[in-house]
Amino acid sequence: MEGKVKFVQGNEACVEGALYAGCNFFAGYPITPSTEVAELLASRLPKGGGKFIQMEDEIASMCAIIGASLTGSKTLTATSGPGFSLKQEALGYAIMAEIPCVIVNVQRGGPSTGNPTHVAQSDVMQARWGTHGDHSIVAMTASNIQDIFEITIDAFNIAETFRTPVILLFDEVVGHMREKLVIPEQGKIPVIERLRTSVPPGTDYHPYLPRTDGRLPMSDFGGEHRYNVTGLFHDMWGFPSEKPELVHNLMRHLIDKIDTHPNQICKTKQYFLDDAETVLVSYGASARTAMEVMNYSRERERKVGLLELQTLWPFPRETVAKYCDQAKRVIVVEMNMGQVMEQVKASVKYPNHVFLCNRYDGTLINVDDVKNVLRVIEGRGF
Repeated sequence: MEGKVKFVQGNEACVEGALYAGCNFFAGYPITPSTEVAELLASRLPKGGGKFIQMEDEIASMCAIIGASLTGSKTLTATSGPGFSLKQEALGYAIMAEIPCVIVNVQRGGPSTGNPTHVAQSDVMQARWGTHGDHSIVAMTASNIQDIFEITIDAFNIAETFRTPVILLFDEVVGHMREKLVIPEQGKIPVIERLRTSVPPGTDYHPYLPRTDGRLPMSDFGGEHRYNVTGLFHDMWGFPSEKPELVHNLMRHLIDKIDTHPNQICKTKQYFLDDAETVLVSYGASARTAMEVMNYSRERERKVGLLELQTLWPFPRETVAKYCDQAKRVIVVEMNMGQVMEQVKASVKYPNHVFLCNRYDGTLINVDDVKNVLRVIEGRGF
């Protein structure tokens, strides 16, 4: 078999994916249930010439990966609920200054300190709107170890392509469960490298002037070119400006570079959806339960399908509508108060056909939870 086979937990698969993608700088602060990401990279990165630093807090960790990215590194930080809250101001800076980086949030119960060692999926809307102001964001997730590895690589590729922070929104169950991981030979999975400017040293470099394909070439800060970086609205040289036309155009650029490329960013997995009368929509650890219910149903000749979301933001509205509009009923399976369900309702033709099956007590949603909802909705034994 090509590549290397390992038996790992989800947090370790994330580390393997980051290293495969070329991550060479990590800054973070230990917090349950993401701590293994930091622990493993503390050992692995120095052996490959990379840098690991434990910062004094979470906002400092976010600022550190921003600075390292500007100087040419592929950067990562990892945290959970309270730490993710603390990162939001600096996350907004990375969005405005268009700095590629990857942020892992292994979700746990909240608000506040909440339920540190138990599962939840309640940070979906925080990932979208946690930092202030209008903006777009990329947030991705996965339900198994192999997908965590591959989605982590995708996150780095998207960050470099669109010069944007990317959030990996995992959860405690997928972070700590163990499964087989096949790590392919380097080069099997495409890895996108930093697009560097071809402007010669000593000439006028515009750090925020897109090419015709929309990409913004970068120059390592402190290297061959002098330029300004700010969280303020700025011109193509990076200098602050309050001109309404410039503010308008920059805002449109920050949003459109992500929202107009769903085919490059959005990922889903489809199971038995062509004839499905009932569609389960789920993600992360919840999707494992939904898949078990789907298989149980199919064995009994019931037309149940599964749409697993791997990109939560930008929300894959067209894909959701494509598969859910033809169903008699749609059940969103998640571990929160219905954060994705509201997005599904906003995407489909018949929102009154969309129902919620959820838990928010720190326990993995189970097969009986979903069966009970199906039983009530379908009005028959299940």
